[in-house]
Amino acid sequence: MALAPLLDRLPRGDGHPVLVLPGFTAADRSTETLRALLRRLGYRTYGWRLGPNVGPTPQIVTGLEARFGDIREREGSPVSIVGWSLGGIYGRELARAHPESVRQVITLGTPLRMVPGDSSAAAGLWESLSPLHDPETVETMFGADRPPLPVPTTSIYTRTDGIVDWRTCLESKGPTSENVEVFGSHCGLGFNPSVAYVIADRLARPQSDWARFRPPFWLRAVYPRPTAWRGRVVSSAG
Repeated sequence: MALAPLLDRLPRGDGHPVLVLPGFTAADRSTETLRALLRRLGYRTYGWRLGPNVGPTPQIVTGLEARFGDIREREGSPVSIVGWSLGGIYGRELARAHPESVRQVITLGTPLRMVPGDSSAAAGLWESLSPLHDPETVETMFGADRPPLPVPTTSIYTRTDGIVDWRTCLESKGPTSENVEVFGSHCGLGFNPSVAYVIADRLARPQSDWARFRPPFWLRAVYPRPTAWRGRVVSSAG
């Protein structure tokens, strides 16, 4: 109720499809609130329908490709992808494989610069599930210094993440890439009003007229000045 005035100011959408991908160990239930908000704004939203996100198992890799193909065939228009944490890694890979079918990628606390050996609060659980993962996919997804995405991309991060090193979430500066810093925690990004405002603003931007996020005057205090990727760092959670 306290946030209703802010939510009422969110820009309405144009009805294009949005695929929302959950984070590591989470499932579609974790993104219900965000998807409900996007539906309220006029978007056709989709969950991934693949159960808990236990990492890039062969079943998840092939299942996500099939799910994206079904959405693309049903909609007949480019799909925006919102990915939370590991879900953002998957979304970025879909954009690399199908740039003509992806409108943009928005990631929430996604460690896109993380490579094997980097630490995080979820490292132990990841290792315990790693025997289920497809090694080739892991090597591809987490390769160091991947080239920029061929579609517009927004990386939303917080310095108080608590799960991954926030610096691994940073995009390189480019003509269609940006970083947006917010206050909050990794596990709260999908319920964070300042994150919701960025997502709504990005999705409402015309596809042919992408520009970097600029908060309105009355919200500037909510968004610290973001930074960009400046090379490898020694990773640690927090």
